Amino acid sequence: MAEQQFLVPLDQYLKVGLHIGTKFRTKYMEQFIYKIRPDGLAVLNVQKIDERIRVGTKFLAQYEPKDILIVCRRDNGHKAIDVFSKLTGIRAIKGRYPPGALTNSQLDTFIEAKLLLVADPWPDKNAVLDAVKVGVPIVALCDTNNEANYIDLVIPCNNKGKKSLALLFYILAKEYMKNRSMISSDSEMKETVDDFNDEE
Repeated sequence: MAEQQFLVPLDQYLKVGLHIGTKFRTKYMEQFIYKIRPDGLAVLNVQKIDERIRVGTKFLAQYEPKDILIVCRRDNGHKAIDVFSKLTGIRAIKGRYPPGALTNSQLDTFIEAKLLLVADPWPDKNAVLDAVKVGVPIVALCDTNNEANYIDLVIPCNNKGKKSLALLFYILAKEYMKNRSMISSDSEMKETVDDFNDEE
């Protein structure tokens, strides 16, 4: 597997454990699993992760930043989606998703979105269910224990670790901005993966 075929060097994926899943595996996620470690943890196929990130960023790039909403209830992803949102102009909801934000236009919290990106479809299930009601496509980061019900595009990854979420949102931001011609090359992105991670 040639190194340059990955969006970031292979060792960067491995170092943050982007490929380390959980001991639980759903039927849907089995297609992305490379092997099961002796300790029972499922290991995701890095090549498939990389391929899905590419597909995901191309899909996201078809939408204007104002038409996308990202939701992340899990604390570990808050810093990463903050930086992602600031760079791309995509709106983000951290913490609890306000009920009806996508479905009830009478609410102050109402957001009109054409695409939803969730960091984990389980804690972010209320946003997922609202998106389904209004027919908004859903892209979700899914670990080995996630179900893919209602999800239009799954990006397999460790969606629980701070470092893996930081790397993932760094790549998503970089590729989204390149695909939208907001930057022309990787070198134009001044932020590093460390800027997406609040662990010093």
